[in-house]
Amino acid sequence: MPEEKKDFIIKDRRIFSQENMDIDKEKEEKEKIQDAKKPETEEAGPAGEKPGEKEARVCLPEINFPTFIMSLNVSAFVNLGVLDNPANGKKEKNLDLAKQTIDILCMLEEKTRGNLSKDEESMLKNILYDLRIIYVKEKK
Repeated sequence: MPEEKKDFIIKDRRIFSQENMDIDKEKEEKEKIQDAKKPETEEAGPAGEKPGEKEARVCLPEINFPTFIMSLNVSAFVNLGVLDNPANGKKEKNLDLAKQTIDILCMLEEKTRGNLSKDEESMLKNILYDLRIIYVKEKK
């Protein structure tokens, strides 16, 4: 199993007695054994990646305008209480945050007018319509 790549390595080049050098070698060997015993899922990946980040990195969708709009849509649904909050698994309403997200989507619609494909324009229009209807129902 390859060792973890580190950004830099500090080696002490001072001369010590043979006894101290033996202790250092034992520590290094213990560390190697412990690293070898770790399951692959717990190992750090490239560039200090934390455990489980490789799977998350692989599963993320492509970053483009539709995925950005959909992420805002999901955020609004969570704040409207339609979807469970991923942090705690409960449905919570925060109409102020939902309204702010709807306003952001509205601003994006205005600022991108004429620059979107027909599909993107239609998606944004439909999302805004749905969110506004749900918001009005929840506001009552």
